Amino acid sequence: MSKRKASVCVYCGSRLGAKPAYEEAATEVGRLIAHRGWQLVYGAGDVGLMGVVARAAQAAGGDTFGVIPVHLMKWEVGKTDLTSFVVTETMHERKKVMFMNADAVVMLPGGAGSLDEFFEVLTWRQLGLHEKPIVLLNTKGYWEPLMDLMRHVIAQGFADASLLDFVSVVPDVAALATRLDGALS
Repeated sequence: MSKRKASVCVYCGSRLGAKPAYEEAATEVGRLIAHRGWQLVYGAGDVGLMGVVARAAQAAGGDTFGVIPVHLMKWEVGKTDLTSFVVTETMHERKKVMFMNADAVVMLPGGAGSLDEFFEVLTWRQLGLHEKPIVLLNTKGYWEPLMDLMRHVIAQGFADASLLDFVSVVPDVAALATRLDGALS
């Protein structure tokens, strides 16, 4: 029996963002996932950083598993040429299918949707529902305000300091590779 391929769920923006470094990092992440023989799990869009990660993984020969709700097929331009392409009825189903098919979660720069996905898996981790690594790729310091907010929540007594233990913050794709190699090997 062959061992199942490790899968990395990537949360990221459906836009490219304001800095070219975001797109460059997304390209590197897609290549990293493919070169390590892991499967990319993501939101199945062909726009923004989502599309960049998927196209880079595909170009490098990687397997891609995309999950998109029916109402976003046009908006996010559902990328139907993936290794696996799943259409769900709701956003909740999308997030569940993505998470259940991943061994680790990586968050690149993104907006409200990425934050929603991040806080859901972080809350599940805090509640002991999983032990999958959650890694923030802090390209050009993008996630510093988020980390400040998390420290504020802790300082104000709304979370235990252990909340920070559930998230790894890495500055670049080389550090991400090291973190994921340790978690997925």
